[in-house]
Amino acid sequence: MRLPRLSFQRLRSVTSQSKMAPSVWTSAKHLRRFIRSFCPAKRPLSRGGCSANTEPPGGGRVFSGIQPTGVPHLGNYLGALENWVGLQDRYPSVLYSIVDLHSITQPQDPAQLKSNVLDMAASLLACGIDPERAILFQQSQVSEHAELSWILGCLTSMPRLRHLPQWKMKSKLKNEGSVGLYTYPVLQAADILLYRSTHVPVGEDQVQHLELAQDLARIFNNRYGDLFPEPTALLSSTRKVKSLRDPANKMSKSDPQAMATISLTDSPDDIALKLRRAVTDFTSEVSFDPEARPGVSNLVTIHAAVAAISPEEAVSRARGMDTGAYKSLVAEAVVLRLAPIREEIRRLRGDRAHLEAVLARGARRARELAAPVLREVRQRVGFC
Repeated sequence: MRLPRLSFQRLRSVTSQSKMAPSVWTSAKHLRRFIRSFCPAKRPLSRGGCSANTEPPGGGRVFSGIQPTGVPHLGNYLGALENWVGLQDRYPSVLYSIVDLHSITQPQDPAQLKSNVLDMAASLLACGIDPERAILFQQSQVSEHAELSWILGCLTSMPRLRHLPQWKMKSKLKNEGSVGLYTYPVLQAADILLYRSTHVPVGEDQVQHLELAQDLARIFNNRYGDLFPEPTALLSSTRKVKSLRDPANKMSKSDPQAMATISLTDSPDDIALKLRRAVTDFTSEVSFDPEARPGVSNLVTIHAAVAAISPEEAVSRARGMDTGAYKSLVAEAVVLRLAPIREEIRRLRGDRAHLEAVLARGARRARELAAPVLREVRQRVGFC
């Protein structure tokens, strides 16, 4: 039987914080020796392996990625990108990737894909991603992602992937899915582990995929010696923004109903029209009850998020209004919040050379972190 390795440093931190008695230290030492008798010895780093600057800094390293679907929508911004911006101030090392390798699990027009990558770069910069504080790069330009994905794929069982929710959902929609769609959670794990990331901002629907990354870190470490930290999820506190036409589903750019999704580049008139046609119910009073009143509650969620207030405060501001009047109030708040972002996206889209330069510099910086880690992986696996 193979037992998981106990992190003695973690135990020491916890016990010192709780001021445990010396007898517990003795027990912990015996326990550690016992477990180590079942586990392979920790291998030292190979000569010429990971350099000091690839180590996650003391405060940790954040990694996350977004597919190049063009300009993001309001749900992307409130649910993820706004949080990404804040993380730049909280962590000393932050990497954000435009994950174009993931995007080709669906058929893509090559010219449109190139355009979408630049549109996403412009959008991320306009939302507040600062290339001086974060590494912003295009995934396919760092080939180490694909190679590590293959190595990790050889440590992953098919049943483990088959039960992940994204495969079940997307393959069901297409009747059958591609091999890339089946294995892309392994590529996600490689994206994270390649930089020895410690924290990953994810939505609730991606938690199981992060658990796969954690499992693969443990499997690799147990087989080849400790190298990868097990990344921790950073869940957004913002409620998921729903479709304006079907509040049972989340807002999505692929929604066939044009009125269902607000893009970050929508004009004020378009935003007002979409919110005016948002599905609610036959009760005129505004209240927040996601189960009983999903449509109205979605409007409250949007209002609260863009105005940086609580849902309760949003409902309070709607007192005396019917849902029709409230939609106008929400529209005003959304237009006010998105106006500077929309204008900055427009400006940046007109400077293709600048966007390409930002991504090229980000790719160089990402490779500086990725190459030593992959070199160490190759040596441990036995490739060199």
